[in-house]
Amino acid sequence: MTLLEKISTRNDERSARLAGIGLMLTGVIFFSLGDALGKFMVKTYSVGELLLLRAVVSLILVVPLIWRSRGAFFQMSRPAMQLLRVALSILEIAAFFAASVYLPLADIITFYLAAPIFVTALSSILLGEHVDVRRWAAVGIGFCGILIALRPSAGVFDWPAAIALGGSIGFALLMVVTRSLRGTPDIVLASMQFLGTIAFGAIAAPVGWLTPSARDFGLFLLAGGLAVLASLCVNRSLKLAPASVVVPYQYSMIIWAAMFGYLVFGDVPPATTAFGAAIIIGAGLYIFLRERNLGHDETAVNPPA
Repeated sequence: MTLLEKISTRNDERSARLAGIGLMLTGVIFFSLGDALGKFMVKTYSVGELLLLRAVVSLILVVPLIWRSRGAFFQMSRPAMQLLRVALSILEIAAFFAASVYLPLADIITFYLAAPIFVTALSSILLGEHVDVRRWAAVGIGFCGILIALRPSAGVFDWPAAIALGGSIGFALLMVVTRSLRGTPDIVLASMQFLGTIAFGAIAAPVGWLTPSARDFGLFLLAGGLAVLASLCVNRSLKLAPASVVVPYQYSMIIWAAMFGYLVFGDVPPATTAFGAAIIIGAGLYIFLRERNLGHDETAVNPPA
């Protein structure tokens, strides 16, 4: 390879990485907008109705991708694990929006940012993966950050916080199961999630059903569209650049959650939430970088919700 070819290749790699970072940041913004919109909608509509209409829109929008990869749907392996993954997906997203009725977005996102910490602990227990002393130390520090964010002395350790924390554990389990199904095409995994959410919503939505107005129906369409756009951006980001380059930018979600929470709902995150989030992010980044250095750079999944 000539010098010019090497320079050209290096420039192409740099451009791809920058594009990957840009798409990851864009995807996080779309996810954050969708979270804020969902929190706004569950003030009027039930969580079941939100999940049903949102998932229907998302599924319709990805029909062209489903058709193009239709053959993969007949070759799915490990159906029991696929169903478990769908169930965990429904659990975590339902918990997210149920908690959003009572808690600020920044609080919920703080709990969900702990997912990489839970994944490290669960991977050791469930998958038998080796976790060294340094990563266990980071897990312990991360749990301290969770306790600080929960503010138990202020009486916040009630059921909305428990729902959010349970949702983050469900999201971590979802990532562990997804890791074991890494051979399944992305469109199959996403479509199974949408179909599972539609089935759950069809059961839950009739309880407290409220027919949306034309304006609100448009908001449901927007929510579904944002979910698809966010997923497409994140997935494309991971194809353009290594996970070790782009995944840390997912932590910018806490910034958007705090901003949208303040601008839309008037929520002001307390210092304990900010401090706890900083500890959780620091521990999560250390675990991620440690995994990369040890050669275990895992495939990332989409951010929560």
